[in-house]
Amino acid sequence: MTTAHRIKNHREVQRSEHTTIRYTASGPVTGPTLALIHGWGCARSDFDAVTDHLPENYRVLAIDLAEHGESRSTRTEWTMAEFARDVAAVLEAESVDSAVVAGHSLGGAVAVEVGRLLPEVVTHVVALDALHYLSLFPAQSDDQAAAMVRLFEDEFATAVRGLVEGGSPDGTDPALMDAYFEKMVAVRQPAGTRAIEGLIRWDMDAALRETKQPITVFAIRDLVTQAAIDRYADRFEFVLNDLGSHHFPVEAPEGTAKLLASVAIPQAFADCS
Repeated sequence: MTTAHRIKNHREVQRSEHTTIRYTASGPVTGPTLALIHGWGCARSDFDAVTDHLPENYRVLAIDLAEHGESRSTRTEWTMAEFARDVAAVLEAESVDSAVVAGHSLGGAVAVEVGRLLPEVVTHVVALDALHYLSLFPAQSDDQAAAMVRLFEDEFATAVRGLVEGGSPDGTDPALMDAYFEKMVAVRQPAGTRAIEGLIRWDMDAALRETKQPITVFAIRDLVTQAAIDRYADRFEFVLNDLGSHHFPVEAPEGTAKLLASVAIPQAFADCS
């Protein structure tokens, strides 16, 4: 697959509660649409290189969720469903009537909620190393959730460091881990803490019961447990890879683009291989 070096147009859409969602659009408006959602504490720029490796006929929309990247908001609701409305606002602004929605990490939960919100628009949900972490995605007990939220409230840097280490297979470059930590620990507050609380308290199993689209999980092999596969193999298509750490879209953009293309438009992937 060749690098396209796309022209990226930076746009914004206004929502209620002084919410401005900024996003990048590239590719022909008539092409198949792929919406990309970053993870917690990250930004749409994580997908810049991935976008350049996608087939030129794709319409790609990379979106900054509220209070991430260049998007801003004064709202007080930080649920996965509300983040999904950020994405839906972009799809509406771009007059999208059919799209594959892919999300990394927390963005995978948001992608599920977009599918749930827009069943006639979203044709496939893709999770990039998301949905399989059993300590984050399935609903926790009230006590478990409260303890995790309290850690982020009381020892935020320690909690963020734990997320980075948990997403780093053995042998991950410590300098790379430090870079991810510095990026994520700088997430805007109070949205950062409240967003992670929204994920911890998200009831994925309930959401999945109302999400009809096929779901593909592209996961780092060394980070997936057999317990997660056993629990969700009848709902997710698990595709394991060895492209790096939890942040593999940043580390292996060409490989990530090939994975996305293989799901979004298999024939396009074959033509561009």
